[in-house]
Amino acid sequence: MKRFFWPVVRRLALSAGLVLAVLAVNFILIHAAPGDPAQVIGGEMGGADAATMAEIRKTYGLDRPLPVQFATYLGKSLRGDLGISYIYNRPVADMILERLGATTLLVLTSLVAAIVVGTLLGVWASRRPDSLRSGAITILSLVGYSMPVFWTGILLVILFGKVWPILPIAGMTDPRAFGASAWEHALDVALHLVLPAFTLALIYIAQYSRLARASMLEVLGSDYIRTARAKGLSENAVTFKHALRNALMPIVTIAGLQFGNLISGAVLVETVFNWPGLGTLALDAILGRDYPTLLGVLTFSAILVIVANLLTDLSYRWIDPRLRGR
Repeated sequence: MKRFFWPVVRRLALSAGLVLAVLAVNFILIHAAPGDPAQVIGGEMGGADAATMAEIRKTYGLDRPLPVQFATYLGKSLRGDLGISYIYNRPVADMILERLGATTLLVLTSLVAAIVVGTLLGVWASRRPDSLRSGAITILSLVGYSMPVFWTGILLVILFGKVWPILPIAGMTDPRAFGASAWEHALDVALHLVLPAFTLALIYIAQYSRLARASMLEVLGSDYIRTARAKGLSENAVTFKHALRNALMPIVTIAGLQFGNLISGAVLVETVFNWPGLGTLALDAILGRDYPTLLGVLTFSAILVIVANLLTDLSYRWIDPRLRGR
């Protein structure tokens, strides 16, 4: 237990330091971009004179030196205060928490679907690597991997919005379903989730299927697999009980590293399907020069990626006991 505890504490400390570094980099890059948020706020008020612009900058702390602004923002962030949105005039933390569930649902559904479907396809292809099905899976994987998520999303919107309208193409729920039961609401969300989740998962299904196939082929050629077969074990027992667990290490590694790409891909997918998550909130913040909201979204996204990498690191120790003391 002690051998497992201290590596976890060390990684938690490194993760906390990484969050602080991400906060600093994001703050500097966003404030270094051209443009003045005070002018955006003044423009939404129908225009403002010099005195009003100065009052706006003072109200939002934009008249202070950049290091002072960062120190103030960092202190408030550590207390959970991410500031007030310039556009919505609401606490950023509240808006992020409202939309975090939608993005988490989309990303986790896509990730689980990609890992499960991609791994099963890779395992299926590895059992007969020279067969027609293995070649078909390889071709489909290459096609899926080469399709950008926004292009796939637009094609699905056209297909299911015009040609074959059997699935909803926008939003998270049907606004007409007022007063629906909990089961009906869950079914409505699931139907709206199909197209965005498939769009986001497709490219990773292709990647995991190729990775699982290559990893399984390597493991199936090992001595202990030949020994298991010599003992008379069935092919399913050899594949899923002995080979798959050792073949999962590269898949788990890629899954953790790709979580950041999933978050960035979710921004595009949410925009295409009007999914009410952090992606659409970030887009509105970019267009409106809403620094606090954009910083809050980037910070939350970075924390999600860091937590995913930490969980990936810990999962190594569950899959391979030899790593538990490292």
